[in-house]
Amino acid sequence: MSSRGFTKEERLVVVGSSLGTVFEWYDFYLYGSLAAIIAKQFFAGTDPNTAFIFALLAFAAGFIVRPFGAILFGRLGDLVGRKHTFLVTIVIMGFATFLVGVLPTYAQVGVIAPIALISLRILQGLALGGEYGGAATYVAEHAPADRRGYFTSFIQTTATLGLFLSLLVILGIRTYLGEEQFADWGWRIPFLLSAILLGISVWIRLAMNESPVFARMKKQGKGSKAPLTESFAEWKNAKIVILALLGLTAGQAVVWYTGQFYALFFLTQTLKVDSATANILIAISLVIGTPFFIVFGIMSDNIGRKKIIMAGCLLAAITYFPLFKGLTHYANPKLEAAINSAPVVVTADPNDCQFQFNPTGTKSFTSSCDIAKASLARRSVNYTNADAPAGTTASIKIGDKVIQSYDAKKVADPKAAAADFTAKFTEAVNAAGYPAKADPEEINKPMVLAILVILVIYVTMVYGPIAAMLVEMFPTRIRYTSMSLPYHIGNGWFGGLLPTTAFAMVALKGDVYYGLWYPIIVALGTFVIGTFFITEERNVNLEK
Repeated sequence: MSSRGFTKEERLVVVGSSLGTVFEWYDFYLYGSLAAIIAKQFFAGTDPNTAFIFALLAFAAGFIVRPFGAILFGRLGDLVGRKHTFLVTIVIMGFATFLVGVLPTYAQVGVIAPIALISLRILQGLALGGEYGGAATYVAEHAPADRRGYFTSFIQTTATLGLFLSLLVILGIRTYLGEEQFADWGWRIPFLLSAILLGISVWIRLAMNESPVFARMKKQGKGSKAPLTESFAEWKNAKIVILALLGLTAGQAVVWYTGQFYALFFLTQTLKVDSATANILIAISLVIGTPFFIVFGIMSDNIGRKKIIMAGCLLAAITYFPLFKGLTHYANPKLEAAINSAPVVVTADPNDCQFQFNPTGTKSFTSSCDIAKASLARRSVNYTNADAPAGTTASIKIGDKVIQSYDAKKVADPKAAAADFTAKFTEAVNAAGYPAKADPEEINKPMVLAILVILVIYVTMVYGPIAAMLVEMFPTRIRYTSMSLPYHIGNGWFGGLLPTTAFAMVALKGDVYYGLWYPIIVALGTFVIGTFFITEERNVNLEK
């Protein structure tokens, strides 16, 4: 097996790169883990549901800009070196995260607060866009050819460990302070702690040497003078970038975000499991599943990387529907019973209904149809659609009750109309048996945990070998730039926008599981493209 011990230098490379990247992911994930509290602190000028959506969109902003960070820092990494570039990225990330912990809230400075918050999220996204490619390239260029999957698999654990660390710190502080104090001011502490993590990361990385492969290339004068042009304007390389995106990272990204982020989102927002229980179950599943990043990294050195990644994409696509229906069955059986026994119909003018995908936060969905469907989606109510004549105000039929929606732009007093609609809607869904939250006594925690572990195993299959595979696809002179862009488009856009996309799909169709079609279709597309068009480059000489 290729898992024999590290030399002293190899250990510094792997541990130093991995620890720094763990801390960087910790910084990035804090925001997502605290989205509900941040919504109240920074988007208090809107109603609670809108505030939460805006908070999620600000979270998505960090993902949207990641490919631009990949271009910016990828170019820098191919011009001046791997080590110096990911030193810069971690300083930017740590600084931006620390500042989130000291930002004034909406109540203190008004609209400046959300603008400042989103600006810092954009900085974080840019920095993260340059971090991963640097760490993966740096480690791979130090690794023996037959152990590249093993070495880089430690980098692959960092995103999961960063998420786990953020959940652990939040849970510990939340438990110590109590919910009221944590929501008031204690949420700032995890962000402030990033200053300590930043200091440790910079100290470790300063002790590391430049990649020997890159150093030799620079000494021989073979470095690229225009890595962006070589990577994306020359078809022989641009073709590989496109294949890396569609045949590898797009599928890997949706499987990763479905198994970790969307699973947590589904538990808390759809199944109404309390956040503490959901976070603990996710954290335990990560502890159990994380060693499999290393297992599949080692396996990729022996049987090939592509086989494992494609198998993970296919297994995920085939089993997502039964697995997520299983989560409903074991986490909130009352919701499952209500979905099966209480049919709901939305009657609306089809032209009044929009696809509620809004990653930039610039749209508002104020029609009677959009308000009705968004309310049902947030309450996890399945429904069917019935067409009504043009100009008809949308209505919701729950059992024998009919609740009239409203158009926020046409009523005299939108706040009063919203309050009246919400009161009637809540009474009707409660009467139909849709629970406002999952009953803690009815949650079958062992079975929920088992399903979450399976989802994490899929993540480790697609993610464990991918760094080595991406590194081996591109020449040294443009490797940082070329591998970073498809990775971050895949993970930043295909993966990072998954919760927003899934919510819009659920609201459109009226099925709480309908959002799963997004990762399933993308994963199947990657399976087909990767299987037939990508060549395995295992153990290739990196000095090419």
